[in-house]
Amino acid sequence: MGIRRLLGAWLVTLAYLAAVGPAWPVFAQTNFDRPGGDYTNAPIPSGDPNDCALLCEHDHRCRAWSFKYPNDVAPGAVCWLKNIVPPRVADDCCVSGVRGGGVVELRNRSVETSIDRDGGDYRTFEMKSGERYQACHAACIADKQCRAWTYARPGYLGKEARCSLKKEIKPPRHRAGFISGVVR
Repeated sequence: MGIRRLLGAWLVTLAYLAAVGPAWPVFAQTNFDRPGGDYTNAPIPSGDPNDCALLCEHDHRCRAWSFKYPNDVAPGAVCWLKNIVPPRVADDCCVSGVRGGGVVELRNRSVETSIDRDGGDYRTFEMKSGERYQACHAACIADKQCRAWTYARPGYLGKEARCSLKKEIKPPRHRAGFISGVVR
C-alpha cells in the first residue's frame, strides 16, 4: 500500500510539472530578441547563432542570450549574454534563447532559415535597403523561370542583402545568415 501511494504521489507531481512547464520557451527561436539583462557581448565572426548559444553554455553567469545579425549600423554579428531571462519580443534582427536550449529555425517548403541552396543561379541582385527575404521570395514567384531562391542577409555577402533566383533546385545546406525557399 505504501509503494502504491508513493507512486501515485510521484505521478501527480510529474503531471503537475508537465502542466505548469517553464514560463518561457526552452528553445532559441529565430526572429526574436530578448531585450535587457545584458552583462557582456562578443563579436561572432562566423555569423552563426549556434556559436552564441555555445558562449552562453560555457559561461556560468549566462541565463539567456540574443544573437544580432550584422546590419548597416553594426557590420558584424554580435552575441549578447544575459544574467536573467527577459521575455522574448518578435524582431527579425535576432535569434535568442535560454541556456540549455537549442536553436529552432523555421523550415517549410516556402521558407528555410539558415539554409543556402548554392548553385543554379540565373539572376542575383542587391536588395534595396530595408527589404527582407519576403521581397526575394516574391521576386521568384513573379518570375516563371524561377524554381527556388536564396536571400543573404546584409553583412554575409556584402554590405547589402542579396537575392539569388535559381532555375534549378539545389540541395539545401546549413549556412547562417541565409534564407531559402522552393516555389516550383
